[in-house]
Amino acid sequence: MDKIKKNIMGIYHSLVKLYGREMWWPVIGSDTCNMDDYNFYYYKNCDKKDLYRFEIIMGTILTQNTNWNGVVKALNNLMRFTDFNPYNIIKFIDDDPDLFKAQIKPTGYFNQKTTYLKNIAEFYISLEGEIPTRKEVLSVKGVGNETADSILLYAYDQKEFVVDAYTKRIFSYLGYLKNNSTYMQIKNFFEDNFNGDIKDYKTYHGVIVDHGKQYYRHKPYGVKDLILVNFKI
Repeated sequence: MDKIKKNIMGIYHSLVKLYGREMWWPVIGSDTCNMDDYNFYYYKNCDKKDLYRFEIIMGTILTQNTNWNGVVKALNNLMRFTDFNPYNIIKFIDDDPDLFKAQIKPTGYFNQKTTYLKNIAEFYISLEGEIPTRKEVLSVKGVGNETADSILLYAYDQKEFVVDAYTKRIFSYLGYLKNNSTYMQIKNFFEDNFNGDIKDYKTYHGVIVDHGKQYYRHKPYGVKDLILVNFKI
């Protein structure tokens, strides 16, 4: 194992030791089923598995350009108005778009996100239970790279590394990435150098977010990060 691969794994283990193996993607009401290890929506003997998958997909749209607390408020709002499934979401949007927008207002960009949520709900129905390709997910208006990878990793257990702003900030500070690295360059870097399984992919993203919130919210990024300083190159 070369130095970069060793360090990428070392950073992972250091962050897991610090923050623990988190259960991502969080879903509302997940305690009603028995969790199957760290696969967050794949529950043993759970008749709500498909609904949890759809909730994760909706959450990936709602979380664009906002914080998770707003997403939770929006999801709870929607669940108070309708049984949460793609058919009902589409009907809600068509029947009373203004009321629907009011429910997701805590996430911001509610006009745009209403359109995107309808798009993804229609796409979900069209799949008829099949797992989509990355290209197919990206073809849905409102879905970019980060959202597509989140959908595939968390809702469909596909091995796609999710890159967010904290990923770029942390690993640019440590010297592994350039400040102008593109999403796909960063994604390919991790998928080439991180020897983890699907559970590890989920956990790595989670602990990167946790660590990013602690040390990489404000410029200059990382200057107080004494946890990962030994991994700088």
